[in-house]
Amino acid sequence: MVAFGGVLSPKLRSHRWSIDREKELIDIWGREEIYKFTFDLDKPLMAIDTPPPYTSGKWHVGAAAHYAQIDMIARFYRMYGWAVLAPFYADRNGLPVEVLVERTYGINPFEIASTPEGRLKFLEMCRVFLDRVEEELVGIWRRIGCSFEYWRDGTDSPEYRRISQSTFIEMWRRGLIYEAERPVMWCPRCKTTLAEAEIDRVEEDSKLYYLKFRVEEDGREIVIATTRPELLNACEAVVYNPDDGRYEELYKLHAVIPLYGRSVPILKHSYVKPDFGTGLVMVCSYGDVSDVRMFRDLGLKPRIIINPDGTMNEEAGDQLKGLSIGEAKSRIVKILSEEKLIARVEEIRHEVPVCWRCKTPIEYINMKEYFLKQLEFHDELLNLAKELKFYPEEHKGKLIDWINSLTMDWPISKTRFYANEIPLWKCSKCSEILVPEPGKYYRPWIDKPPWDKCPKCNAPQELLKGELKVFDTWFDSSISPLYISGYLRKPEMFSKVFGNILRPQGYDIIRTWYYYTILRVYLLTGKPAFKWSRITGMGLDDKGRAMHKSLGNVVDPEPIVEKYGADAFRYWAAISARLGGDYRWSEKHVKSGALFTTKIWNIARFISSFPEVKEGFKLKPIDEAILTLASEVGIKAIEAYKNLDVYEPINQLYNFTWNIFADHYIEAVKPRAYNTLKKYPEEECRAAWYTLHTVLKIILKLLAPIMPFITDYIWRQMYDPKGIHIQRIDEKEFTYTSSYGKLFLKFMELNSKIWKYKRKNGIRLSEPLDITVYIPEELKPFINDIRDLHRIKDVKISIAETDQLSMGKTDILIIKL
Repeated sequence: MVAFGGVLSPKLRSHRWSIDREKELIDIWGREEIYKFTFDLDKPLMAIDTPPPYTSGKWHVGAAAHYAQIDMIARFYRMYGWAVLAPFYADRNGLPVEVLVERTYGINPFEIASTPEGRLKFLEMCRVFLDRVEEELVGIWRRIGCSFEYWRDGTDSPEYRRISQSTFIEMWRRGLIYEAERPVMWCPRCKTTLAEAEIDRVEEDSKLYYLKFRVEEDGREIVIATTRPELLNACEAVVYNPDDGRYEELYKLHAVIPLYGRSVPILKHSYVKPDFGTGLVMVCSYGDVSDVRMFRDLGLKPRIIINPDGTMNEEAGDQLKGLSIGEAKSRIVKILSEEKLIARVEEIRHEVPVCWRCKTPIEYINMKEYFLKQLEFHDELLNLAKELKFYPEEHKGKLIDWINSLTMDWPISKTRFYANEIPLWKCSKCSEILVPEPGKYYRPWIDKPPWDKCPKCNAPQELLKGELKVFDTWFDSSISPLYISGYLRKPEMFSKVFGNILRPQGYDIIRTWYYYTILRVYLLTGKPAFKWSRITGMGLDDKGRAMHKSLGNVVDPEPIVEKYGADAFRYWAAISARLGGDYRWSEKHVKSGALFTTKIWNIARFISSFPEVKEGFKLKPIDEAILTLASEVGIKAIEAYKNLDVYEPINQLYNFTWNIFADHYIEAVKPRAYNTLKKYPEEECRAAWYTLHTVLKIILKLLAPIMPFITDYIWRQMYDPKGIHIQRIDEKEFTYTSSYGKLFLKFMELNSKIWKYKRKNGIRLSEPLDITVYIPEELKPFINDIRDLHRIKDVKISIAETDQLSMGKTDILIIKL
């Protein structure tokens, strides 16, 4: 063998990584279209039901990180050999955009949309706003390196709406959807019905008023506590708990309502809490969900005194009519006080249900709406939930708890405008509800009826009135797994893709998007919507608070990416939290990601100085050790990726790359790789080159899903101009094993002790160590590497007499592990 010596010029000419190359790669990826989904029956399939985001405003860093994590999983599975469909399209329906347009332009949507022409104008205003916001969102995810397929047909497209309406028509014909007038949760500000999932609960200070009633039959006084005195004339019964013996003698007598003079029956119901107030409650239509239940159970006829706009109607009485709810409460408290009908008042703190969008306290009023049956499928949905695969499993409990908490069927209709229309007409003559054939997108509020006359009574077409209401947003978005898999469009694709769908989403919308999706898909197909469910936490600020404009803590991702680079941002997105946990914003972690890209570049640039060899080498024990550790890290990273986790891979790869490979192996192998002094045979030099390139390629491939830019650029420059993202990740690559692997950790410990000795004695780490160092016998296979790394005059194996030799000697260092 001929000794090799000398320094080669590195393939990576630049001394540092530039984030400007990220933008160049985005253009390259766009031209290559390597992420475009190809329906390939020979590959395992995964369709990622990427959350269609509300286009209600720009993303903050938490939202951008969520989509970056989804992209990491998509990139891994493509490299793992799967055909991956990862579309991005926007959720362009519902209240968020209407509220923004309303506030931006100072308009009242109910006034402007009161005519077909005005409604068209309002819808166009919403569409223009959505287009602008969607363009911003697409720009952000592209800049951070997401490899989604951009589908311009969002949830407001005729194609999506046609499919959604077709599912409605099918469910209507199967009796799963019905129209009924019943108590619903109503937002007076948004002027629409809310589903249970659209309700938040906030704590607020309030007053508990103890009101004096009297018993009609004997005139005695009874006291009833309430937080809603403005609902006094909506009272239709006074109720106590059957186990509360204090009031047994009042059963079926009558209570006279103060001020109004009406008498109502005194009844029993187990829903009453004996320890609340006096144990007597007035049942009003409707104060809360317990009132709704008791009206139903007791067969009471409701008296609605609140208008849909949140004002009191004539049933509230002349003194309250026309007032807002808050004004009515103040007015009636004043009147009751003047009439000495308030026994006492207590300060309390209690939960109040509010609209999750505008935070207005909700009211329960009777409305005619369309409902989707869900209560009768409780047991089936519960069994389905238990079978679903959650990552992590702990969040499945939130779904089960939600299913168990439901108390009413799902109201799926809204009195709003920018949403998918309910495809129904009604005959003004015979009141028949007319359902069209599926397959078209219908706009009943403006389109002509698809019948020349009423199919039931032959009334002329002009008497067929189109439905003005629209679908609840979640009714539309809950078909997302069906939409992406080709439902009602591509039967062959649907038959293969459906059943292989991943749902990635935050735990905060398990009760909404997740639940409604499994409900709808199960009712339509009889099957679970997802094969895998990846549940993440919330993106929070650095103090652990949710990001809101009102708090002034929203962090824009674009300046961060422009400053540190997308790979650094994605590094933070991966390392910020374990799967399922909340992830806090940390610019410090982004800076660490930027330093890591620099480290990767420096490692690769050093290795690019040497040729990649495939034969003619003889591995040394230290080479076998690092190859073993690289294989172990590779297997751990792959297993974590397969379990939809990116936290474990980035931690494993960061530690291995920086703290093991760079700090110990590369430093130890440099003299042999360069062989400047020509002391190594060629086969040992080639072994160093082989090991360096092999380990670097492992690192780059396993890091590519998380940090796609720098890994791809290095790969194109050093190994293949087609890039890293078409390479395969396979467990078969990570089978190298050697007993020296465990020994390497002892080698690292020894290095640390020698470096500590040098620092303690004021010796630079690069300086020679002009002493004899005794090392444990187990490290004998690494003896020459230790000598070269630390430039030690002599390295010997410890023997029993070593301690004696060291007595009085200043040129001996004994290392014990």
